[in-house]
Amino acid sequence: MPFAYCRFAVSFVQMNYKHLFFDLDHTLWDFDANAKLTLLDLYQTLGLKEKGVDDFEVFYTNYLEHNQTLWAKYRQGLIHQAELRVKRMRLTLLDFKIGDDVLAETMSKRFLELLPTRNALFPYAVEILDYLANKNYRMHLITNGFEEVQHHKSNNSKISHYFEEVFTSERCMSLKPNKEIFDFALAFTKADPTESIMLGDDLEADVIGASKAGLDQVYVNHSKKSHDFAPTFEVFSLKELEEIF
Repeated sequence: MPFAYCRFAVSFVQMNYKHLFFDLDHTLWDFDANAKLTLLDLYQTLGLKEKGVDDFEVFYTNYLEHNQTLWAKYRQGLIHQAELRVKRMRLTLLDFKIGDDVLAETMSKRFLELLPTRNALFPYAVEILDYLANKNYRMHLITNGFEEVQHHKSNNSKISHYFEEVFTSERCMSLKPNKEIFDFALAFTKADPTESIMLGDDLEADVIGASKAGLDQVYVNHSKKSHDFAPTFEVFSLKELEEIF
């Protein structure tokens, strides 16, 4: 659905929403930028170049690809959290013919320690959260990220105070796009689905998942990916949310 069409409908629906459920990574918190800084730190402090990783940019790109693939498997229940954390490092190292499980474990541990300390947000993230808070929307997070890590991310980027509740996959014992995680969040907040909307960057996990759970959705399509799904709304920057709410 083109955004212009959604904008046409805004005046008929915008006053109905009371609860805004945000995704965190890739929607508000710039995962790619923060991950790159963290991996660069590891690349330098662990001497990865001397170990055979001769191109950091290739290393970073490969990490993102492995991470995305493993997260898809994690959402499907095919792998566990601990396996995801280490395997993304192990596979990236193997791309450079480095079969070192101890190094992969060390990288995983340090990555999870350092990553949540990063605070890069997408442009206009704080401004839009201020705008929505001033309009008295009740805001929450629904994230597939790990419990402790996600709280650190929101705290260190100074946005945690905007959200009444943080619903992680660990807390809810379910993962987006499964209906159960949305049902848990709605039940806990006593939010009426007709007065609630999900905002996220992942078409399958956030948008289609919320749709199947009976929620309206805003597809925050930062990278302007092409698709054939018709979300309730689609925006290409956080600034555009002002035209919906």
